[in-house]
Amino acid sequence: MATVLVSVGATDRAAAMDETVVVPSRPLPVPKTVSPELQRLIGSPMNPSWDQHPASAEAWRALVKTYAADIETVLPALMAREKVTIRADRMNGVPVFWVEPETVPSENRDRILLNFHGGAYVFAPGKAGLRDAILLAGRGFRVLSVDYRMAPDAPYPAAIDDAEAVWKAVVARYPAKRVGVFGSSTGGAMTLALVVRAKAHHLPLPGALWAGTPWAQLDKIGDSYFTNDHVDNALVSYDGLLGAAARLYANGHDMADPELSPVNADFAGFPPTLLTTGTRDLFLSNTIRVHRKLKQAGVVSDLNVYEGLSHGDFERDPDLPESREVYGEAAAFFRQMLAR
Repeated sequence: MATVLVSVGATDRAAAMDETVVVPSRPLPVPKTVSPELQRLIGSPMNPSWDQHPASAEAWRALVKTYAADIETVLPALMAREKVTIRADRMNGVPVFWVEPETVPSENRDRILLNFHGGAYVFAPGKAGLRDAILLAGRGFRVLSVDYRMAPDAPYPAAIDDAEAVWKAVVARYPAKRVGVFGSSTGGAMTLALVVRAKAHHLPLPGALWAGTPWAQLDKIGDSYFTNDHVDNALVSYDGLLGAAARLYANGHDMADPELSPVNADFAGFPPTLLTTGTRDLFLSNTIRVHRKLKQAGVVSDLNVYEGLSHGDFERDPDLPESREVYGEAAAFFRQMLAR
């Protein structure tokens, strides 16, 4: 199996810190404690696209189009496997997709799940953002996925404005406590930020949340942004496409704002929340810090940390045994919490 060579230095890691620990270069073996399928993924090359820095809005749009086309090629097979259908709709002027299983269990007929896709506030428009939704719909839920506006054409606060608009439409039709909200990566951050916005505007709150590896700290603050730099083979490093997307979406706004970095929010009164991450995830600290703040606020919260997972591995490779476990746990969590 392949190994990753890790080298951490003071000059290019944490200039804002008073002190740094210099870690010697060392081999990082693929763990034997994960499934053979995940071992192969961990041993695969780093994401070759991580270090792109598009120089113009046109360059960003071209990259978005290329990535979306790649994702959309795999969706028909995924839909067939999960036995779901997709229907386009609009809510309060915002495009959405209904992703529905062939059969909805009787216990879920008066429940829906609201989904926000990942993609760094830039990527996965349209149907390209539906993988997460398909994988939970396949476990017996009607899922409403929001095709929110994104940078470069619509930076902050466009995405959260669209999220609020759809949420208002949803709670006008369904009891809020029968609605679960979920998303991974950027979608996980938007799941949390929606509650921040809903609290501020005195709107009803959802019955439960699942934030998969949430981008809860938009700027480069948190231990695993440094410790898992070039260990996470999906995002690889903040200092590439990820950081460029953060700056593009924030568009000069303070990244500490809880709508951009929901880890900075007041978590009092949040719904029960499930959080998912992995030991190699660049967003491991984001997820852990949210969990600690939820617990400190007295919120029912469960943190699942998977051995060896990099950022979003459960979504990008749904055939992993670990991925099936992730989505199974999320479905079980919603069944339990939305039955209250």
